[in-house]
Amino acid sequence: MAGFLKRLLPKRFRKKRVVIPVVRLHGAIQAGGSAFRPALNLASYSAALEKAFAMKEAPAVALSINSPGGSPVQSRMLYQRIRSLAGENGKKVFVFVEDVAASGGYMIALAGDEIFADPTSIVGSIGVVSGGFGFPELLRKIGVERRVYTAGENKVILDPFQEEKPQDIEYLKTLQLDIHAVFIDMVKARRGEKLSSEPEVFSGLFWTGTRGLELGLIDGLADMRQELRKRYGDKVKLELVTGARGFLGRRAPGVFGSARAEEVAAAAASGLAGTLEDKALWSRYGL
Repeated sequence: MAGFLKRLLPKRFRKKRVVIPVVRLHGAIQAGGSAFRPALNLASYSAALEKAFAMKEAPAVALSINSPGGSPVQSRMLYQRIRSLAGENGKKVFVFVEDVAASGGYMIALAGDEIFADPTSIVGSIGVVSGGFGFPELLRKIGVERRVYTAGENKVILDPFQEEKPQDIEYLKTLQLDIHAVFIDMVKARRGEKLSSEPEVFSGLFWTGTRGLELGLIDGLADMRQELRKRYGDKVKLELVTGARGFLGRRAPGVFGSARAEEVAAAAASGLAGTLEDKALWSRYGL
């Protein structure tokens, strides 16, 4: 009732209270995703970002990032959407790192006008990695013959069931170097003169928040509430913004809908495999 009456008062009689929308960007970065493996990507977070930046009275948007990285494409798409929305709506963007903002997670963090972290946060890992397994010896041991037919001599490049070829590895490295160059350009453009000239910055290493501050990867050591209160006063209100949700609070659109039991089971199995992949990403940073 008090809130309703307050809204009836003309704005000039209301006590000013700054509201800062907060969007949490947490998890491994990848396209797709399911109820069994929520994904951090543009499709999943577009609605929340649009809603946060559309809050007219808010002078800024705060982003909480906790991600070990993943897809460079999704990372750049999130980065670009955040910068685009900030420009369209005239908002400052403050990024606050929780456990980790590494690799693609740090790429998204670059969308912030200022980046803050805890002294024990992990930041950096400005590099590109590809990984997999090879099984040709296993196939020979169990008596299985690999048969594959292609039109185009490079259609089975890096096939895990065939012997590794030096030319395939060399080609993969050229792709990695191209992506790495894009990442480096983004860091230089966003961090500017704050960035250290030490060559290890772009080596793929990662650091604590304390060392990240020395290298110019972040702007300060602070938590969200502490920093925003310092800037906007003790009465600043942090308002968590999430995407649209459907019936019973499930994130819209519904994951299962009219899916059959076997489809749900397949999704669960896929989610389990994906969870193991995510765990491997987090474990690189001791998490």
